[in-house]
Amino acid sequence: MGRTRKITTDDILDAAERVVTRLGAAGLSIDAVAQEAGVSKSRVVYDHKSKSALLEALIDRTLSEEFKRVKQSVEAHTHAPHPELFGRITLAEQAPDDIDRAVALAISAAMSTEEKVQRQMREWTATDLKAMSGGKHPKAALMAYLALTGFYCTELFSFHRWDAEQRTEILEGIRTIYATYPDNAQFVPQDDTPRV
Repeated sequence: MGRTRKITTDDILDAAERVVTRLGAAGLSIDAVAQEAGVSKSRVVYDHKSKSALLEALIDRTLSEEFKRVKQSVEAHTHAPHPELFGRITLAEQAPDDIDRAVALAISAAMSTEEKVQRQMREWTATDLKAMSGGKHPKAALMAYLALTGFYCTELFSFHRWDAEQRTEILEGIRTIYATYPDNAQFVPQDDTPRV
């Protein structure tokens, strides 16, 4: 007699990742995840009471894994001029994969209706912005971080993809923003700047 394989919560969330990768956020359902995981619908409902709860669990896991990756990278960059920034830049050297893109799109879709997801993303952003405010050159770190975020989101949402050489050049440019941004720079437009 064969042993029955024990299905874990991670197995179900892995199945949810595969569903959103293949079918997009609109294709995520309790039924689709149950079928992908090879379990009954009641098993998925037992862990996640609704599609929203399933998506929230997937986002929680994704953000938790990302926080761990960022923490490890920051710790590996204690010698850098701004470890929080340079750790994040190093992580961006790896292009997002199809799962990263699919989960990002699912998060984006959920943000229009799910207050908890909106709150999670605001908290994540607040954590990053606070991390940039430390160090000797917080304005430079903020400007470089904003460039990094724009670069990474452009790829994450598949608006554009760069090859490895271009990626290296862009990330070096972001490091240069930090190194050359003047400490006394103003964030507000000057009087001679046209205002919209």
